[in-house]
Amino acid sequence: MRNDFSLMIHGGAGALDNVKDERIAVRYLESIRVILEYGRDALSRGATAVEAVETCASLLEDDPLFNAGCGSVLNENGKVEMDAGIMDGRDLSAGAVAAIGNIANPVQLARLVMDGSEHVLLIGEGALHFAQHCGMELTPDHYFFTPDRIRQLDEARLRGRIMLDHDADGDAQKYGTIGAVARDSNGDLAAATSTGGIVNKRMGRVGDSPIIGAGVYADNETCAVSATGYGEEFMRTVFAKTIADAVEFRDADARDAVDFGIGYLRRKVNGRGGAICIDRHGNCASGMTTPKMIHGWIEHGGESFCRF
Repeated sequence: MRNDFSLMIHGGAGALDNVKDERIAVRYLESIRVILEYGRDALSRGATAVEAVETCASLLEDDPLFNAGCGSVLNENGKVEMDAGIMDGRDLSAGAVAAIGNIANPVQLARLVMDGSEHVLLIGEGALHFAQHCGMELTPDHYFFTPDRIRQLDEARLRGRIMLDHDADGDAQKYGTIGAVARDSNGDLAAATSTGGIVNKRMGRVGDSPIIGAGVYADNETCAVSATGYGEEFMRTVFAKTIADAVEFRDADARDAVDFGIGYLRRKVNGRGGAICIDRHGNCASGMTTPKMIHGWIEHGGESFCRF
């Protein structure tokens, strides 16, 4: 058994006013805790960082609490269009998919793109064609249509606007993205991010989650990062890479690098959201410009922590 690994996961950021209901708070935290412990078991048995982040992200996609996979929000046409990305810090290999439906675990398809194609990013019908080529089964639409997401779309249409999974002036939920970062016992880093995007978004909109350097990044020489928030702001600031660059060019650790990235995001675009980060030494850090972020971590194989 190995215990010199680190793991972090997140389930979105925002005001999270709905966690004032203790029952909902318990559901969020219990889901994060269970998935962290599942990741711990995998890493302690020798799983690679890539395997760990894919597994944890898949489990988050399977939980309808989170805006990814089966809990994804609906676009302007009442359809699910999901984005996901994964990156291997050993050699900067990366895979991503965007604007896809009918895939229960988009992060798994992103992994197939990374390992089984010459490309980094596939979108829409092309990504689904590749999924079928790889033997992935398509999931029917009704799997994704949860009552909460249908209600959110109805509210957004009444307002005549797009809505984030959390809007400060609306039904307080959260910025919807899930993610995982890990450093395995060999010292290798990996990151994964997945999302259903924005309620009532335009058809074909792509956020930061599948954009390498914006919503996801991993490099063994620096750190692994997964972001959650308003994607357009993360793309314009190349947010995840900004955090990694702080490690490389400012000799920052995870804590200082996240603080630098969050400060840059706030100063340049008043960005909304947050990030989790594990540096090359296995140190864990998180930060956000929103009041809260659902996340948990295991640092250097120690005790697990979960919080908003």
